[in-house]
Amino acid sequence: MKNIYDMYDFLESLKDIDDPRQFKKVRYPMNEVVGMVLIASLGNGNEWTEIEVFCKLHETLLKRYFKLENGVPSHDTFQRVIGMIEPNVIQQLQSTWNEYISKNDGENIKKILNIDGKAMRGSKTEYKNALHIVSAWCDEDGVCFGQTTVKEKENEILAIPELLDTLQIKGYIVTIDAMGTQSKIAEKIIKKKADYVLAVKGNQQILHDDLIIYFEDDDFREKIIKEGNYKKTVEKSHGQIEVREYYQTEDIKWLTNREKWKNLKSIGIVEKTIKRKDKESREIRYYISSLAPEINLFEKAVRGHWGIEIMHWHLDVTFKEDSIKTVEETANKNMNIIRKWALSILKLLDMGKKMSLKLKRFSINCKPDEYISKIMEI
Repeated sequence: MKNIYDMYDFLESLKDIDDPRQFKKVRYPMNEVVGMVLIASLGNGNEWTEIEVFCKLHETLLKRYFKLENGVPSHDTFQRVIGMIEPNVIQQLQSTWNEYISKNDGENIKKILNIDGKAMRGSKTEYKNALHIVSAWCDEDGVCFGQTTVKEKENEILAIPELLDTLQIKGYIVTIDAMGTQSKIAEKIIKKKADYVLAVKGNQQILHDDLIIYFEDDDFREKIIKEGNYKKTVEKSHGQIEVREYYQTEDIKWLTNREKWKNLKSIGIVEKTIKRKDKESREIRYYISSLAPEINLFEKAVRGHWGIEIMHWHLDVTFKEDSIKTVEETANKNMNIIRKWALSILKLLDMGKKMSLKLKRFSINCKPDEYISKIMEI
């Protein structure tokens, strides 16, 4: 695929999509369909019918970027064509976009790559479970590095290594929830020349119990504080005070089976206390890491994992993904990628004042001529 200089060139590059249909019967080229779906998704189009209406209302605008020799297709045609494209093709387009917008921050700045799964509830039918998408998300760049699909949440353990095989993650810190805390996954991350911060819960019972016993000892906590591997933050949010205390240590020689975790260098916790007027709650989360103690970086990794939860929230709330009833599996996979692609574009789009992504989509829907032209200049 050719070098990308601006969004217009990027849309032109969609012509590289292989079209399996018989050439003489093609009325709506695949590159135009993908481009229209992406633009309509930016402009508040969620359902296939909404995508059709958006494109028909703004056909004159779309003709600046696409030939549209046969006009705008119907919603059924949009869905059918999107369902014909191999998801790895759309993924490659998104990867090219990621390369286009990636910031060159230098090797000394560690970025966080979050890996987690999300069910597409709208894909569930009477006869099959909802698709479960495992994504690799970098919130700092606002891009999804890749994703893979599994039938059940439990299959994430098998899917994560396969996903890692497809990614260039050298220099990143990979964070994964407790389900993905497996020794083979840790080894895979190290082989990819990245680091890990992995949550520990009951699925690694011996390790979990060891960490609980260690961090319950006040003397060990005091030692960590004296060594400078402690940090406390206090935040006010929604009428409550949230206190977070981070502890990290390289004192791991005593740890049971520590040799099974490739390049394990530290363990840590975050103790979160929520103070309300009438009550106080406390929660401790445990972690293992290939990073040497550096408390600010540990905090960044632990807090940074919420970036993927926010991305999932946007798919559900901003793009209404869970309410969209699309049965065809390939179309669902492709639309999940396109929505995350649109999310990346919306994060970059400067509208002159601070807006939520939901309001950005609404604004594009109201004034597409103004804002689509801005997107073309990204």
